[in-house]
Amino acid sequence: MNTENNKEWQQRTELLLGKERMEHLRNSHVLVVGLGGVGAYAAEMICRAGVGKMTIVDADTVQPSNINRQLPALHSVIGRPKAEVLAERFKDINPDLDLTVLPVYLKDEAIPELLDSAKFDFIVDAIDTVAPKCYLIYNALKRGLKIVSSMGAGAKSDITQVRFADLWETYHCGLSKAVRKRLQKMGMKRKLPVVFSTEQADANAVILIDDEQNKKSTTGTVSYMPAVFGCYLAEYVIRKI
Repeated sequence: MNTENNKEWQQRTELLLGKERMEHLRNSHVLVVGLGGVGAYAAEMICRAGVGKMTIVDADTVQPSNINRQLPALHSVIGRPKAEVLAERFKDINPDLDLTVLPVYLKDEAIPELLDSAKFDFIVDAIDTVAPKCYLIYNALKRGLKIVSSMGAGAKSDITQVRFADLWETYHCGLSKAVRKRLQKMGMKRKLPVVFSTEQADANAVILIDDEQNKKSTTGTVSYMPAVFGCYLAEYVIRKI
């Protein structure tokens, strides 16, 4: 990509953030784990902001049930790995992006190895299952790495109730409660910035399942809610990196 084009597509962001912060973004490495409804939007907004290096992690493939709310989900890519679909998209946004794509399910034992594999300037946790989510958070905090985490966007529809908070101060969020409980058992009770909603979940939008790895339930989700959570995560990274 030639220098003129590179300057042109980033010039409006630079007008707002300034040259120094843009250069810092170009020299930063962000890890995004989980590329579903929330994580894909977070990753794309970080990409469009001009970050120079990203690692994206997700083992899932695009399914028809994803189309109502997930960025990579189109009828033309059903069955393809989300990470690969997004990688093509992100390189089309920024051909100069140094991108590592890991289309794998991140099991507990692999998380320390991943975190030690590169110098990450920020981690975005958009995992929607409790065990790997907590293990990622635990290991990131243990290493003193910057991390922001998404709590539950499912069964909620009021974007005016989306908030930033410390994990230990959240309420009306079942995922937050489960994460707090698990982290306490792991002996980890440090501050953790999260995006959550103060809205009470719609109990009628929650159903039990038994066919997905590590999941006991799934929730109804409206198109815009994961996108809002993802944008909150991206904004936090861009401000705090």
